[in-house]
Amino acid sequence: MNPSISGIHHVTAIAGAPQPNVDFYVGLLGLRMVKLTVNFDDPGTYHLYYGDAQGSPGSVLTFFPWPGAPGGVRGTGQATETAFSIPARSLGFWNERLRDAGITIQGPFGRFGDQVLGLSDPDGLEIEIVATEREGRSAPGERGSVPGEHAIRGFHSVTLTESEPKATATLLEETLGFRRVAEEENRIRYEVGGGGPGATVDLASAPRAQRGLVSVGTVHHVAWRTPDDREQADWRVSLAKRGLRVTPVADRQYFRSIYFREPGGVLFEIATDAPGFAVDEPVERLGTGLKLPPWLESRRTEILNALPPLTLPAA
Repeated sequence: MNPSISGIHHVTAIAGAPQPNVDFYVGLLGLRMVKLTVNFDDPGTYHLYYGDAQGSPGSVLTFFPWPGAPGGVRGTGQATETAFSIPARSLGFWNERLRDAGITIQGPFGRFGDQVLGLSDPDGLEIEIVATEREGRSAPGERGSVPGEHAIRGFHSVTLTESEPKATATLLEETLGFRRVAEEENRIRYEVGGGGPGATVDLASAPRAQRGLVSVGTVHHVAWRTPDDREQADWRVSLAKRGLRVTPVADRQYFRSIYFREPGGVLFEIATDAPGFAVDEPVERLGTGLKLPPWLESRRTEILNALPPLTLPAA
């Protein structure tokens, strides 16, 4: 049996100062801080995880804050838009909420039968909010001033922008199991697994666009879901057989990861659903204190002294 991908696991991006990032995603968008930890490869910096009430795979946007780092360049070889899903009836609520907060909005505009609001976070990361009749996979939860009926339902999709998308399309279709479901202007829509929000990727062709550069305000990598260690191991073998340079398994405490670059240059990850974010703190306490993996716990005081203080907006 071939290994499977069921959708997006998480998306990781680069931020600047951490506090404006927290204020935007928790305070304005109403996501939950589901894990406050550090970059395991660079423990002098935070790794911030935002998602639904349980931190479900398919709802989690994470950030490495790099205060003082230069801004990135949005372009080809990148995941250029990260889209969240909301119910179709909630478009007016979010349009008004974002405008009242002084956010510049593009749209609403139509795409593949849905209505889309385009905006940027404080560091310029391109975010979309997609109002769709198709129910998102993430369980809604009332977070702060966002009523549960209008709450973000996890990811809708990510957009990969490529100068020459053919090789990326071949990887999506022939290796990762995505299905081409629609085409509109310069954009091809793919779905995987059960399809719909959280299992959708758009492949955009931009042959004359500049090459992207990953830094503040851009996506670092896109992670796809696989259920367990066994299927991840099968993926590692399968990808290597196709000539892709895939990393050894990395223990990220809340999931295990392998990484590789697709032909256009976007860094992909395949992450396991298990064990999840409740492995080191109960669900009701997710994101309320700094959590470190066992191999960094002895350095807690040193790490805390190096990190800037953070304040969570009231839930």
